Amino acid sequence: MSCCAPNAERVLCVEATLPTPDELSLAARPLGDGSRQLELSVPGVHCAACIGTVEKALLRLDHVTSARVNLSTKRVTIQWQGPDLPPIVQSLASLGYVPHLFSPDNGRDQVLSELIQAVAISGFAAANIMLLSVSVWSGAEGSTRDLFHWISALIAIPALIFAGRIYYRSAWNALRHGRMNMDVPIAVGITLAYAMSLYETVVHGPHAYFDASVSLLFFLLIGRTLDHVMRERARSAVTGLARLAPRGALLLEADGRHSYRPVEDIVAGSRLLIAAGERIPVDVVVEAGHSDIDASIATGESAPHPIGVGEELRAGVLNLTGPLTVRAVRPASDSFLAEMTRLMEAAEGGRGRYRRLAERVSSLYAPVVHLTALLTLLGWIAMTGDWHRATTIAIAVLIITCPCALGLAVPIVQVVAARRLFEQGVMMRDGAALERLVEVDTVAFDKTGTLTRGTLQVSNAETLDRDAVSVASALAAYSRHPAAQAITGLRRAGEVQVENVEEIPGYGIEARINGKTWRLGRGSWAAPESGIEGTLLAEQGVVKAVFEFSDTLRPEAETTVSELARLGMNVEMLSGDTVDKCASVAGQLGIRHVLAGLLPAQKIARIAELSSQGRKVLMVGDGLNDAPALAAASVSMAPATAADIGRNAADFVFLHNGLSAVTLAISVAKKADRLVRQNIALAVVYNFVAVPIAISGYVTPLIAAVAMSASSLLVIANALRLTGWKSSVAWAGRNERGEALA
Repeated sequence: MSCCAPNAERVLCVEATLPTPDELSLAARPLGDGSRQLELSVPGVHCAACIGTVEKALLRLDHVTSARVNLSTKRVTIQWQGPDLPPIVQSLASLGYVPHLFSPDNGRDQVLSELIQAVAISGFAAANIMLLSVSVWSGAEGSTRDLFHWISALIAIPALIFAGRIYYRSAWNALRHGRMNMDVPIAVGITLAYAMSLYETVVHGPHAYFDASVSLLFFLLIGRTLDHVMRERARSAVTGLARLAPRGALLLEADGRHSYRPVEDIVAGSRLLIAAGERIPVDVVVEAGHSDIDASIATGESAPHPIGVGEELRAGVLNLTGPLTVRAVRPASDSFLAEMTRLMEAAEGGRGRYRRLAERVSSLYAPVVHLTALLTLLGWIAMTGDWHRATTIAIAVLIITCPCALGLAVPIVQVVAARRLFEQGVMMRDGAALERLVEVDTVAFDKTGTLTRGTLQVSNAETLDRDAVSVASALAAYSRHPAAQAITGLRRAGEVQVENVEEIPGYGIEARINGKTWRLGRGSWAAPESGIEGTLLAEQGVVKAVFEFSDTLRPEAETTVSELARLGMNVEMLSGDTVDKCASVAGQLGIRHVLAGLLPAQKIARIAELSSQGRKVLMVGDGLNDAPALAAASVSMAPATAADIGRNAADFVFLHNGLSAVTLAISVAKKADRLVRQNIALAVVYNFVAVPIAISGYVTPLIAAVAMSASSLLVIANALRLTGWKSSVAWAGRNERGEALA
């Protein structure tokens, strides 16, 4: 097995049509600060050496500020400053990494199909050659032995051509562009084993290794196939998420005609018809129709809830009961579903200290292993004079020293951790954030929208006159103010006929009811003589009801804070709200350290102060004013309801209402950290033990192939333990009713 991916060079072996500058400009997304971002498919990327080559080449281009390769998805993300497109495509193509714009997945795993075919061919050839070898081992000599050797040589040829092409393609593409990768020594080892056996056959030698050559290829391909299957299993969260996106939608043309269009053709402003049972293709606003929807993908709540005109729906939401006419508010590439997919893929591509260490070691692989094999060859020839045995041992060294286990040690854990978090409603933007999260000893919460829902509720509803509540609800229905929306939700005693409604910005709502003037809003405006500054309802200046509001705590907020304290975390509240309101919430949750009335710069200053004390801060916030603090903290988290800039600044985004996502993420990060350490230890121990044994001549090429595959599979299997691991956080992944979300 190796870290290199099969089926990649097939794209490079033919004359490919490169994306045009216009296509690239359309595919690029503005980031809002003068920067632009482009994502390209680069199927030629195989291993750590490929990653380093691509990223270094792109970072040398003018105006390019960031270049990150995701090995799992074979994609590269490039960011640059300014409107002009750097020569990205030309730079990649000159290195042999032909880039492509993304194309829709056809649902078939072509890599797995080719691997299975290669395993079948090499396995069939190996079985037949082994049968012929039995006669040679049993004592066949002379012309009989030569005949069996020639038949074995003929059987091995199609196996090397059809099954070995996976390695030959990869090795040739690297060599012709002046590079090395992990498939070069494997291709060299297979070829040398066959060539040495063919030489022995021509000179009527007693030994030939056709069985070892083909069996070596067979075991390498088995390991690679299992590697591919396990990687895809670990990445099933991303692929499953992508499948939720519809391929197209019924577009309502300006002339009234209907036409089915691919989702890529939908632009902001397009009007769509969504039938019952269909998923929403892009983020939309309902223009006509009423229905029940399943919004579990966005909120974690699987219970259907009704929606109507004016409500915004996110891509991926399932329309359950009735047809809807909707208007797209953004294209598919910028939808909620696309953002979640990008978050998952970014989580796999992140590189922290562990991954950078593994990649640096892996990048030294090619020169070190070839030098080791050469020295082994020369050393054994010098000691024994037996070039035949020396070549066999050198081939075994070439194969057994592949650092695939080390290359897989970190990224496979990050992929599995990203899937584990996604299943519990937490999106990870950067795999390196897991490493930083392990070091966190201080958690700073924003108040409004984070510790609380950020939605007001009437706290004194039970004491209010029901007739007054009916009037207030009827007036409040004409406003989108948070206080008005809270009043609208109160139970009415009956319907009220309202006329001449007018909303006065900053003051409230005025209307005529039964010939009298009613006002709902600020006390100094609705009833100036009352002296009340809060929100009230007045008839002709006479107070009829005074409304008191409170913000509701997020589900599991109290339990989450107490669990963080149990873990030894320092918990603080950093809020821009008033001292009284912050103190009230802090008292309910048991938070002792509270800083109220903070501006964004003051939140950053507090995080900087904590950092100067040697503390590692996790910032949890949701508002526009929290974005700078989220970016300044060691690691950050935001709810899906946060402002766009807040979500973009956060390392983790949680989709559910509950705050248990904080403790869940910390638990997963600590478990992942232990698995990474174990994987690195396994990879290092394997190389320290296997390489000296191979150099000593105690390992055949066949055993080397089995050992290399086994080491990689062991690392992957260890990482997959995280899939079945149960968090110690008993309430993680539950909604406010205590129901399991995953």
